[in-house]
Amino acid sequence: MKFTKLDYCQYLISSQINYTLTNLADHLETISHDKINSYLRKEKLTPRLLWDNIKEIIQINEKAYIIFDDTVLDKRYSQEIELVRRQYSGNEHRVLRGIGLVNCVYVNPETGHFWVIDYRIYDPDGDGKSKLDHVIEMLQALVYHKMLPFSTVLMDSWYATTKVMQYIDNLDKYYYCPLKRNRLVDDTAGQKNYQAIEALNWSQTELDKGKIIKIKSFSKDKKVKLFRVIVSTDKTEFIVTNDLPQDSTDVVQQVCSIRWKIEEFHRELKQLTGIESCQCRKARIQRNHIGACMLVWLRLKDLAYKTGQTIYQLKYGLLSNYLIQQLKRPLLPMFLV
Repeated sequence: MKFTKLDYCQYLISSQINYTLTNLADHLETISHDKINSYLRKEKLTPRLLWDNIKEIIQINEKAYIIFDDTVLDKRYSQEIELVRRQYSGNEHRVLRGIGLVNCVYVNPETGHFWVIDYRIYDPDGDGKSKLDHVIEMLQALVYHKMLPFSTVLMDSWYATTKVMQYIDNLDKYYYCPLKRNRLVDDTAGQKNYQAIEALNWSQTELDKGKIIKIKSFSKDKKVKLFRVIVSTDKTEFIVTNDLPQDSTDVVQQVCSIRWKIEEFHRELKQLTGIESCQCRKARIQRNHIGACMLVWLRLKDLAYKTGQTIYQLKYGLLSNYLIQQLKRPLLPMFLV
């Protein structure tokens, strides 16, 4: 019996807790662990396969948002797994051992639906690319190969570099992203020296409508607009955009809230696909496992949109169906004296 990527994805979508190859082999009558391992060593699941499966179901929109962010697949207890490196995790707020994943999510602003359309595995020792390189590479693929319409790029402060923002500018797209509080800017049109964003003074009009600034290292004539956005009672973000006509802090806050869609994606991906659970050491198997998990998330999300359920209801509903069957016809019937 031949083992295929469809078989592996079906396992990941059906299993609830254990996602190891040993567990899979234990539940297949004619496929051994060695055969599954051999398949995953030879197969090559790439981001292109993800796009091939999504391009027919994605709901495109001219005003769509593109979100970039990274996450770390927790491998803190691994010692021999390839691709694992020490890196900062935003969820853990500390450095841990894991596999870095840079993701690109497409959001339809009319429906609120979103899809992961591309991803890259952070492996600077293997390909020499930084996370910023991956973001620009995905932007290039999005514009020139996938040719998906969109208007605005959202990203966090780590990606708000001169290189990335200028590249988005050159594509004639908008960006909205927070800047770090110590980023040097000028809001005096050259009358004073650059100063840290957190040291700027704000009038009430500027708080409501933003202010024009120049970021240090930007070209001489390049101006952007800065907004002071209160995220919560104890958190304030300084949001910069090249959308100069924008004059509402409230609208900017609404736009930036869309950025959290990618956090929703990361949470679902980790909780429902077993993406962090692969224990195989070889980089190729890890890459294939990640690719399969992306396909599984895509399938679950598509079903969720079509049925009006959440992705969690679909996944955990399998356990509900199992319980219903066991209550009707238990395999381990209970007896009392």
